Amino acid sequence: MQTRPLSHSLKKAFARIVGKDSLLTDPADCLPYGYDNSRLQAMPAAVLFATTHSQVEAIVQLCHAQRITLIPRGTGTGTTGATVPTEGGIVLSLERMRRILEIDPDNRLARVEPGVTNQNLQDALAKQGFFWPPDPTSASICTIGGNLAYNSAGPLAVKYGTPRENTLGLKAVIGTGETIRTGVNTTKGVVGYDLTRLLIGSEGTLGVITEATLKLTPLPVGKRTLQISYQDIHAAARAVSAIMAQPVTPCALEFIDGPALEMVSDYADLELDAAVGAILMVEVDGTERNIGDEVSAVTAAAEVPGLLELKVADSPETIQYLWKIRKALSPALRNVAPRKINEDVVVPVSRIPQLIEGLQRLAAETGIKIINFGHAGNGNIHVNLLLNPDDPAQMKAGETCLNQLFDLVLQLGGTISGEHGIGLVKRAFVSREIDPVTLNLMRNLKLQFDPHQILNPGKVFPDR
Repeated sequence: MQTRPLSHSLKKAFARIVGKDSLLTDPADCLPYGYDNSRLQAMPAAVLFATTHSQVEAIVQLCHAQRITLIPRGTGTGTTGATVPTEGGIVLSLERMRRILEIDPDNRLARVEPGVTNQNLQDALAKQGFFWPPDPTSASICTIGGNLAYNSAGPLAVKYGTPRENTLGLKAVIGTGETIRTGVNTTKGVVGYDLTRLLIGSEGTLGVITEATLKLTPLPVGKRTLQISYQDIHAAARAVSAIMAQPVTPCALEFIDGPALEMVSDYADLELDAAVGAILMVEVDGTERNIGDEVSAVTAAAEVPGLLELKVADSPETIQYLWKIRKALSPALRNVAPRKINEDVVVPVSRIPQLIEGLQRLAAETGIKIINFGHAGNGNIHVNLLLNPDDPAQMKAGETCLNQLFDLVLQLGGTISGEHGIGLVKRAFVSREIDPVTLNLMRNLKLQFDPHQILNPGKVFPDR
């Protein structure tokens, strides 16, 4: 593989494809494209900015012929190192492919390029009465291509699903430089294998997505937001199970534990009683005619032992206040523990109480402070291990805690990643979840799409 600096002839060849102004080779210019939000870093030999599908096709064809590694990239908001160029080569930035090609309200679909940000898409769709359900916390800057690469979802996934459930088809360039088109423009279609779902979540290891046909959902007419406080984390976990066991599915069901609330209170005036040990943030949407009954059903289910207070928002200002806690979590965590381990494990909703009990036990046994929050409605809990990188003993205890966390999640019938992906940081653990026969089949699929293994090498799969 090409990991050394590019030769003069290769620089000229790439410049002919994208133009001199869209090729970076100076290390100082390439440096920002060598890391993502995981804070892992490596130096690419060059960075290319594509603006058209034909440019992507030509770039991949040249990399295939010359055995040059190629790492597709959006805006670098991922947290697992999936866009870090660990073997050098080329970083292919798709952030300039940001056209919304079509919005078709009649057929409830939109066609977009991968560099469109999630927020820009939502703003354009809202004008026509629609939205695309995936809504990551980083929606203002993350791209649709990145959402698809990681299968990133967000709070609304509990009711509306992930990108896999909300994407009709893709246009992509595989590792040979050939173009493929997957899926259909309809919500039904069973001709051939479902390559759309295969590409989504593959982290750029199978192909470079250059266009996506997305399934749209009408904006709900009514929405109610609730903040429900409990005396401890166990009561809140029981409430999650009760809410998800009744017929009304909330469109968001977020969970924040006591240590997280204590931490955020240092950065925001939360106006919470000191007795609160955990809260749920719940949103219910639907028609104005039915939403009152739906809210009643959810609140009735939430009335488990340990309930302290239930607030229903009655104005946009109140809704903004109720979500202030959730939005304050990530920046607060960055300040408190810049080298934290942030895992996004998932367990069946009914197993959340067991997960919480196990996490408390791990914290006590290892001495590691653990903060939990996330998308409880589908069992996707963000488990944060707060570590001091200057303390070797604590870092070692953190490794032990992480290993036991993944063991616990798998014992409960869960998965080690819900939406952050595998990238570099979780690849060593993949074989705990996926058996050897299935892993080998996946590796062989990779070879069919990318015979020279130039696309984002060293990611997703554990070492043999």
